[in-house]
Amino acid sequence: MADHGIEGKTVLIAGGAKNLGGLIARDLAAHGARAIAIHYNSAGSAAEALETVKAVEAAGARAAAFQADLTSAGAVETLFANAIAAFGRPDIAINTVGKVLKKPMLEISEAEYDAMSAVNAKTAFFFLKEAGRHLNDHGKIVTLVTSLLGAYTPFYASYAGTKAPVEHFTRAASKEFGERGISVTAIGPGPMDTPFFYPAEGADAVAYHKGAAALSPFSKTGLTDIADIVPWIRLLVSEGWWMTGQTILVNGGYTTK
Repeated sequence: MADHGIEGKTVLIAGGAKNLGGLIARDLAAHGARAIAIHYNSAGSAAEALETVKAVEAAGARAAAFQADLTSAGAVETLFANAIAAFGRPDIAINTVGKVLKKPMLEISEAEYDAMSAVNAKTAFFFLKEAGRHLNDHGKIVTLVTSLLGAYTPFYASYAGTKAPVEHFTRAASKEFGERGISVTAIGPGPMDTPFFYPAEGADAVAYHKGAAALSPFSKTGLTDIADIVPWIRLLVSEGWWMTGQTILVNGGYTTK
C-alpha cells in the first residue's frame, strides 16, 4: 500500500522563496517533510529564499535554495537535476510561479504576450514534464493557476489566457502519469493579499476585489489569505491523492465554474 503521508518525503517548490511558496515550504517542513528544494527566480528574492531555507531547517527538514529563470526547458531540467543531486528524487513537486498583467488586449505588445506565455504556460508545461520524468512513483504534483479561469472579465486576457492551458496540461499529465500512481492537480486561488497582487490593480479595482467573494466579509482583508490555500496544498500532496486531473478554485466564492 502506498504511503501518502508527508513525513519523510522530498519536495521541490518552484517559486518557493516567499509569499505562498514560502509558506508552503514552511508548512510541509512542519508536517514532517524530509527535504525541501526551494526555487527562486532572481537575485532580488535571494534573501527571502535564504530566510525560507533557515525556517525549513529550523522545522527539522533539510533545505537548499536554487536560483533559475524557468522560462526555458533547459532551466527546468537543470533545476530538477540540481534538486535531485542535493536530496534525491522528489516525491512532491509544486509550481507556484506566475506573472500578472492587467491591460486591455488592444494595448498588449507581442513582447508582453510572449513574456506572459513563457512564465505562465511554458514554465508550467516543462515543470510538469520534468516532474513526470523524475518524481518517485505515487508522487504528487500541484500547479497554481488562477480563479480568473472562472471569470467573465476584461483586461486579464494575457494573464488568465496564458494560465488556461495549464488546466489541460494538468488533465493530460494526470492521465499519462496515473499509471505510476502520480496525482496531478491545479489550484486557482482568488486574488491573494500579497505583493504579487497590488501592483497590477488601481484603488477602485482593489476595493472591488476585496468585496467580490461570497466570504469576503469573513476574511481579514477581503482577499484570499495565503494561509487559506496552504491546507489545500497539504491535502492534495498527501491524503488527497485520489483527486487528480482537476482544477480546484479555492477563493471564498470569488468565482465558480
